[in-house]
Amino acid sequence: MQHFFLYLLALGGGISVTTQQVLNGNLRTALGSPAWAGLVSYAGGLITMIAAVIALRERVPSWKTVVDVPWYAWSGGVFGGAFILLAILLLPSLGAATLFALVIAGQVLAAITLDHFGAFGLTPHPIGAARLAGAALLIAGVVLIRD
Repeated sequence: MQHFFLYLLALGGGISVTTQQVLNGNLRTALGSPAWAGLVSYAGGLITMIAAVIALRERVPSWKTVVDVPWYAWSGGVFGGAFILLAILLLPSLGAATLFALVIAGQVLAAITLDHFGAFGLTPHPIGAARLAGAALLIAGVVLIRD
C-alpha cells in the first residue's frame, strides 16, 4: 500500500511538471519572453521552497556541511533552468504531448545510464534486457505520440 501511495505522489509530480510548463507557455505568450517566463516560474518555486523550509522547520546547514557537499551537487538548478527554458521554447512548436514524451524518454535514458554506472553516488543498477526493452518501448511511444 505504501508503494502505491508513493507511485501516486510520483504521478502527481509528473502532472505538476506538465501543468507548470503549459502555464509557463501561457506566461511566455503574455510577457513575450521565454526568459522572463522562466524567471517568474523559478521565483514561484523559490517562494514555495522557502515556505517548505519554514513549514518543515528545517535548520540552516552548517558551514562545514556546505563545504563538504560535492561541487556537482550544486549544479542541479542549472539543469533545472535549462529544462524550464527549453520547455518554454519548445512547447509551442512541439505541443505538450510530444514535448513531454521526448522529455520522459530523455529522463529514462539518462536515469538508466546514471544507474548503470552508479554516477553521482547512486547505487549501481546494471542495464539489463528488461530496462533496454522498457527504453525501446518509451522511444516507440515517442514515435507514436508525436504530431
